[in-house]
Amino acid sequence: MSFAGRVRPVVAVVVVLGASAYAARAEEANDYPTSARAEYVYGCMKANGETRQAIEQCSCSIDVVASIVPYERYVTAETALSMSQVRGNLGTQFRTSEQANAAVNDLRRAQAEAEVRCF
Repeated sequence: MSFAGRVRPVVAVVVVLGASAYAARAEEANDYPTSARAEYVYGCMKANGETRQAIEQCSCSIDVVASIVPYERYVTAETALSMSQVRGNLGTQFRTSEQANAAVNDLRRAQAEAEVRCF
């Protein structure tokens, strides 16, 4: 068997392993459902103008947020932000919860990073 014949299977294995590792990382970075991404972009565009440039920047922004904050943490932060607007005892619980505040702070830091990278 020639040298090229012996190297070919090794190269094939390396390529397959590399592709598998890349796919696993891409899947981790893309764990946000499409509806959550679309909702984020819609809200972002409402806040930043409904232009082609805004859709590009807002799409970039959710990609950055998704790369920094895991989806479960994002849901926690969004829930805390929404529920903190409720009046009374229920809203107070979300405004004063250490866990909710930590999740919101994580989201805000990710959004600040997205602002720097995308806008």
